[in-house]
Amino acid sequence: MTDFRQPSLPDRGYPTASSEVVRNRVMRNTYWLLALSMIPTVLGALVGLNTGLNQVMGASPGTSVIVFLIGAFGLMYLIERNKDSSLGVALLLAFTFFMGIMLSRLLGFVMGFANGSQLIMMAFGGTAAVFGTMAAVASTSKRDFSNMQKFLLIGVVILIVASLANIFLQLPALMLTISVMAIGIFSALLLVDLQRVVNGGETNYVSATLAIYLDVYNIFANLLMLLGIVGGDRE
Repeated sequence: MTDFRQPSLPDRGYPTASSEVVRNRVMRNTYWLLALSMIPTVLGALVGLNTGLNQVMGASPGTSVIVFLIGAFGLMYLIERNKDSSLGVALLLAFTFFMGIMLSRLLGFVMGFANGSQLIMMAFGGTAAVFGTMAAVASTSKRDFSNMQKFLLIGVVILIVASLANIFLQLPALMLTISVMAIGIFSALLLVDLQRVVNGGETNYVSATLAIYLDVYNIFANLLMLLGIVGGDRE
Protein backbone atom coordinates (compact mmCIF):
# COMPACT_ATOMS: atom_id res chain seq x y z
CA MET A 1 0.00 0.00 0.00
CA THR A 2 1.17 3.56 -0.71
CA ASP A 3 2.23 5.51 2.36
CA PHE A 4 0.85 9.04 1.82
CA ARG A 5 3.15 10.36 4.57
CA GLN A 6 6.18 9.90 2.33
CA PRO A 7 7.18 12.98 0.31
CA SER A 8 6.83 11.08 -2.98
CA LEU A 9 3.97 12.87 -4.70
CA PRO A 10 6.08 14.02 -7.67
CA ASP A 11 7.50 10.51 -8.08
CA ARG A 12 4.07 8.94 -7.99
CA GLY A 13 2.93 11.34 -10.68
CA TYR A 14 5.85 10.65 -12.98
CA PRO A 15 4.99 7.01 -13.80
CA THR A 16 1.43 8.11 -14.54
CA ALA A 17 2.69 10.63 -17.09
CA SER A 18 5.00 8.00 -18.58
CA SER A 19 2.13 5.53 -18.82
CA GLU A 20 0.04 8.17 -20.55
CA VAL A 21 2.78 8.66 -23.15
CA VAL A 22 2.98 4.91 -23.79
CA ARG A 23 -0.80 4.65 -24.04
CA ASN A 24 -1.03 7.48 -26.54
CA ARG A 25 1.83 6.04 -28.61
CA VAL A 26 0.24 2.59 -28.72
CA MET A 27 -3.13 4.06 -29.65
CA ARG A 28 -1.66 6.26 -32.39
CA ASN A 29 0.47 3.47 -33.86
CA THR A 30 -2.43 1.01 -33.70
CA TYR A 31 -4.75 3.26 -35.69
CA TRP A 32 -2.04 4.04 -38.24
CA LEU A 33 -1.12 0.39 -38.70
CA LEU A 34 -4.78 -0.59 -38.89
CA ALA A 35 -5.32 1.93 -41.68
CA LEU A 36 -2.18 0.71 -43.46
CA SER A 37 -3.33 -2.91 -43.17
CA MET A 38 -6.35 -2.14 -45.35
CA ILE A 39 -4.05 -1.61 -48.38
CA PRO A 40 -2.70 -5.20 -48.57
CA THR A 41 -6.20 -6.47 -47.79
CA VAL A 42 -7.57 -4.70 -50.87
CA LEU A 43 -4.58 -5.83 -52.95
CA GLY A 44 -5.08 -9.42 -51.81
CA ALA A 45 -8.77 -9.28 -52.74
CA LEU A 46 -7.91 -7.90 -56.18
CA VAL A 47 -5.34 -10.66 -56.72
CA GLY A 48 -7.89 -13.29 -55.73
CA LEU A 49 -10.53 -11.87 -58.07
CA ASN A 50 -8.25 -11.21 -61.06
CA THR A 51 -6.39 -14.52 -60.96
CA GLY A 52 -9.47 -16.69 -60.47
CA LEU A 53 -8.38 -17.88 -57.03
CA ASN A 54 -11.83 -16.99 -55.72
CA GLN A 55 -13.39 -19.47 -58.16
CA VAL A 56 -10.88 -22.17 -57.20
CA MET A 57 -11.76 -21.65 -53.53
CA GLY A 58 -15.46 -21.74 -54.35
CA ALA A 59 -15.04 -25.04 -56.19
CA SER A 60 -13.18 -26.64 -53.27
CA PRO A 61 -14.63 -25.20 -50.05
CA GLY A 62 -13.17 -27.93 -47.85
CA THR A 63 -9.66 -27.37 -49.13
CA SER A 64 -10.13 -23.61 -48.84
CA VAL A 65 -11.02 -23.93 -45.17
CA ILE A 66 -7.92 -26.03 -44.49
CA VAL A 67 -5.71 -23.50 -46.30
CA PHE A 68 -7.39 -20.66 -44.42
CA LEU A 69 -6.97 -22.25 -40.99
CA ILE A 70 -3.34 -23.22 -41.56
CA GLY A 71 -2.43 -19.88 -43.15
CA ALA A 72 -4.32 -17.65 -40.73
CA PHE A 73 -3.34 -19.34 -37.48
CA GLY A 74 0.22 -19.92 -38.67
CA LEU A 75 0.70 -16.25 -39.52
CA MET A 76 -0.97 -15.11 -36.29
CA TYR A 77 1.41 -17.31 -34.32
CA LEU A 78 4.41 -15.82 -36.13
CA ILE A 79 3.10 -12.28 -35.62
CA GLU A 80 2.81 -12.77 -31.88
CA ARG A 81 6.29 -14.32 -31.72
CA ASN A 82 7.78 -11.30 -33.52
CA LYS A 83 5.49 -8.52 -32.30
CA ASP A 84 8.35 -6.57 -30.71
CA SER A 85 10.30 -6.21 -33.96
CA SER A 86 9.79 -4.77 -37.42
CA LEU A 87 9.36 -8.33 -38.66
CA GLY A 88 6.09 -8.44 -36.73
CA VAL A 89 4.78 -5.48 -38.75
CA ALA A 90 5.85 -7.15 -42.02
CA LEU A 91 4.16 -10.40 -41.00
CA LEU A 92 1.01 -8.51 -40.05
CA LEU A 93 0.85 -6.90 -43.49
CA ALA A 94 1.45 -10.31 -45.10
CA PHE A 95 -1.38 -11.68 -42.97
CA THR A 96 -3.77 -8.95 -44.13
CA PHE A 97 -2.79 -9.66 -47.77
CA PHE A 98 -3.60 -13.34 -47.19
CA MET A 99 -6.92 -12.41 -45.58
CA GLY A 100 -7.72 -10.26 -48.61
CA ILE A 101 -7.19 -13.26 -50.88
CA MET A 102 -9.48 -15.32 -48.66
CA LEU A 103 -12.09 -12.56 -48.79
CA SER A 104 -12.11 -12.61 -52.61
CA ARG A 105 -14.32 -15.69 -52.64
CA LEU A 106 -17.10 -13.84 -50.82
CA LEU A 107 -16.54 -10.69 -52.87
CA GLY A 108 -16.83 -12.70 -56.10
CA PHE A 109 -20.07 -14.25 -54.85
CA VAL A 110 -21.60 -10.87 -53.99
CA MET A 111 -20.39 -9.24 -57.19
CA GLY A 112 -22.40 -11.88 -59.04
CA PHE A 113 -25.52 -9.96 -57.98
CA ALA A 114 -26.78 -7.07 -60.08
CA ASN A 115 -26.46 -4.82 -57.01
CA GLY A 116 -23.21 -6.38 -55.81
CA SER A 117 -21.24 -3.12 -55.78
CA GLN A 118 -23.96 -1.45 -53.71
CA LEU A 119 -23.94 -4.32 -51.22
CA ILE A 120 -20.17 -4.06 -50.81
CA MET A 121 -20.41 -0.31 -50.18
CA MET A 122 -23.25 -0.88 -47.70
CA ALA A 123 -21.16 -3.47 -45.85
CA PHE A 124 -18.21 -1.08 -45.80
CA GLY A 125 -20.38 1.76 -44.50
CA GLY A 126 -21.98 -0.48 -41.88
CA THR A 127 -18.59 -1.70 -40.68
CA ALA A 128 -17.31 1.88 -40.47
CA ALA A 129 -20.41 2.84 -38.45
CA VAL A 130 -19.89 -0.06 -36.04
CA PHE A 131 -16.21 0.85 -35.63
CA GLY A 132 -17.02 4.50 -34.98
CA THR A 133 -19.69 3.60 -32.44
CA MET A 134 -17.49 1.12 -30.58
CA ALA A 135 -14.56 3.55 -30.57
CA ALA A 136 -16.76 6.29 -29.11
CA VAL A 137 -18.14 3.97 -26.42
CA ALA A 138 -14.64 2.65 -25.57
CA SER A 139 -13.34 6.21 -25.21
CA THR A 140 -16.18 7.61 -23.12
CA SER A 141 -17.68 4.76 -21.10
CA LYS A 142 -16.55 4.26 -17.49
CA ARG A 143 -17.68 0.64 -17.56
CA ASP A 144 -15.08 -2.11 -17.85
CA PHE A 145 -16.05 -4.42 -20.70
CA SER A 146 -13.10 -6.79 -20.33
CA ASN A 147 -15.18 -9.26 -18.30
CA MET A 148 -17.13 -10.07 -21.48
CA GLN A 149 -14.09 -11.40 -23.31
CA LYS A 150 -14.21 -14.95 -21.96
CA PHE A 151 -17.84 -15.44 -23.01
CA LEU A 152 -17.24 -13.80 -26.38
CA LEU A 153 -14.33 -16.13 -27.12
CA ILE A 154 -16.58 -19.09 -26.33
CA GLY A 155 -19.02 -17.62 -28.83
CA VAL A 156 -16.24 -17.43 -31.44
CA VAL A 157 -15.45 -21.12 -30.94
CA ILE A 158 -19.13 -21.96 -31.41
CA LEU A 159 -19.20 -19.88 -34.59
CA ILE A 160 -16.15 -21.71 -35.98
CA VAL A 161 -17.68 -25.12 -35.24
CA ALA A 162 -21.03 -24.10 -36.76
CA SER A 163 -19.32 -22.68 -39.85
CA LEU A 164 -17.31 -25.87 -40.37
CA ALA A 165 -20.45 -27.97 -39.96
CA ASN A 166 -22.35 -25.85 -42.48
CA ILE A 167 -19.74 -26.60 -45.15
CA PHE A 168 -21.30 -30.06 -45.30
CA LEU A 169 -24.87 -29.19 -44.26
CA GLN A 170 -25.28 -26.19 -46.60
CA LEU A 171 -28.26 -24.83 -44.63
CA PRO A 172 -29.17 -21.23 -45.64
CA ALA A 173 -30.93 -20.65 -42.30
CA LEU A 174 -27.83 -21.71 -40.37
CA MET A 175 -25.63 -19.49 -42.54
CA LEU A 176 -27.94 -16.56 -41.82
CA THR A 177 -27.86 -17.29 -38.09
CA ILE A 178 -24.07 -17.56 -38.08
CA SER A 179 -23.71 -14.20 -39.85
CA VAL A 180 -26.04 -12.40 -37.43
CA MET A 181 -24.33 -13.92 -34.39
CA ALA A 182 -20.87 -13.16 -35.79
CA ILE A 183 -21.70 -9.49 -36.33
CA GLY A 184 -22.87 -9.19 -32.73
CA ILE A 185 -19.98 -11.14 -31.20
CA PHE A 186 -17.21 -9.41 -33.14
CA SER A 187 -18.76 -5.99 -32.55
CA ALA A 188 -18.59 -6.69 -28.82
CA LEU A 189 -15.01 -7.98 -29.16
CA LEU A 190 -14.14 -4.81 -31.05
CA LEU A 191 -15.39 -2.80 -28.10
CA VAL A 192 -13.31 -4.88 -25.68
CA ASP A 193 -10.16 -4.62 -27.80
CA LEU A 194 -10.55 -0.88 -28.40
CA GLN A 195 -11.12 -0.18 -24.71
CA ARG A 196 -8.02 -2.19 -23.82
CA VAL A 197 -5.98 0.10 -26.06
CA VAL A 198 -7.70 3.26 -24.84
CA ASN A 199 -7.18 2.33 -21.19
CA GLY A 200 -3.54 1.32 -21.68
CA GLY A 201 -4.14 -2.38 -21.11
CA GLU A 202 -2.35 -3.24 -24.35
CA THR A 203 1.23 -2.04 -24.66
CA ASN A 204 2.11 -3.58 -28.04
CA TYR A 205 0.57 -1.92 -31.08
CA VAL A 206 1.17 -4.93 -33.36
CA SER A 207 -0.90 -7.20 -31.11
CA ALA A 208 -3.52 -4.48 -30.72
CA THR A 209 -3.77 -4.00 -34.48
CA LEU A 210 -4.06 -7.73 -35.10
CA ALA A 211 -6.94 -8.08 -32.63
CA ILE A 212 -8.83 -5.05 -33.95
CA TYR A 213 -8.21 -6.01 -37.58
CA LEU A 214 -9.72 -9.46 -36.99
CA ASP A 215 -12.79 -7.87 -35.40
CA VAL A 216 -13.27 -5.43 -38.29
CA TYR A 217 -12.61 -8.10 -40.92
CA ASN A 218 -15.19 -10.48 -39.46
CA ILE A 219 -17.79 -7.75 -39.05
CA PHE A 220 -17.37 -6.71 -42.69
CA ALA A 221 -17.34 -10.27 -44.05
CA ASN A 222 -20.42 -11.38 -42.14
CA LEU A 223 -22.30 -8.16 -42.82
CA LEU A 224 -21.55 -8.61 -46.52
CA MET A 225 -22.70 -12.22 -46.36
CA LEU A 226 -25.90 -11.18 -44.61
CA LEU A 227 -26.60 -8.46 -47.16
CA GLY A 228 -25.94 -10.91 -49.98
CA ILE A 229 -28.37 -13.44 -48.53
CA VAL A 230 -31.23 -11.06 -47.84
CA GLY A 231 -30.64 -8.31 -50.42
CA GLY A 232 -28.86 -9.89 -53.37
CA ASP A 233 -30.53 -9.17 -56.71
CA ARG A 234 -30.01 -11.84 -59.35
CA GLU A 235 -31.80 -9.84 -62.07
